[in-house]
Amino acid sequence: MPDLYLLVGNGQLFVQEGDTIYSLTDAIPSLDWLLQHVPVGDLVRILSEQRDRQLDLSAFLPQAPVGQQEIWAAGVTYQRSEEAREAESSGSTFYSKVYQAHRPELFFKALGQNVVGPGEPVGIRVDASWSVPEPELVVVLNSRLEVVGFSAGNDMCSRDIEGENPLYLPQAKIYDRSCAIGPRIWLQPGADQWPALAIRLIIQRNGTTIFDDTTSPQRMHRTLPDLVEFLGRCKSFPTGAFLLTGTGIVPPDDFTLQPGDQVTVSIDQIGELCNPVQVIKIN
Repeated sequence: MPDLYLLVGNGQLFVQEGDTIYSLTDAIPSLDWLLQHVPVGDLVRILSEQRDRQLDLSAFLPQAPVGQQEIWAAGVTYQRSEEAREAESSGSTFYSKVYQAHRPELFFKALGQNVVGPGEPVGIRVDASWSVPEPELVVVLNSRLEVVGFSAGNDMCSRDIEGENPLYLPQAKIYDRSCAIGPRIWLQPGADQWPALAIRLIIQRNGTTIFDDTTSPQRMHRTLPDLVEFLGRCKSFPTGAFLLTGTGIVPPDDFTLQPGDQVTVSIDQIGELCNPVQVIKIN
């Protein structure tokens, strides 16, 4: 059977198979409803039964495939990330301890309403001097904490703020336009292993590629069930949740994003998440 995808456009939920997009009937009013009510064992059947009108894929403009879910993130899940965090914090062993610890680092990133979609600007803080994108595989979970599928994400980060003090993490990570997800959700109901995909980050400035690197979620130090289990400990998600799983790609220490840069996170099977960069000023 061909891969199935969920897309959001004009606030409505669609299902994609091959080059065809189908609207869904009133029985599936939103992504929130789907993640709240449908077990992964019934997902493909229900989506197939509720297909309605066909749409032209070439004319479809995807939005962030997110509803009212909380967006969480895992940190220091790749060795490359651990090494970079050690360097930015002047050789502190803090991040080495996080990397080796039994309990993973998990932090709140954004509300669904604050997520940036394909083509929308992502932000860099006006009070930061060292800003980078973090390309990440995103796990989509339903209310039962079952894996529904995967998307692509960009966990924007102010590395100078984070490196100054680990307790500044929320200011380095959580601000306007700091989280992008899209362009669609690749349905992999019940997945319990990291997929064999290539995650690629491309940064362009004035039409020229200035950074290009690739990694794979299979290089991750943490397992998929491990991250999901810890996320759901003592915490419920009535309409599901999105979990960014950490980055294995870190630009050089002398690199920082500038306004007008174009950031592209490309993941096999999922597609490209492209966003221009803008400065987020102090209110």
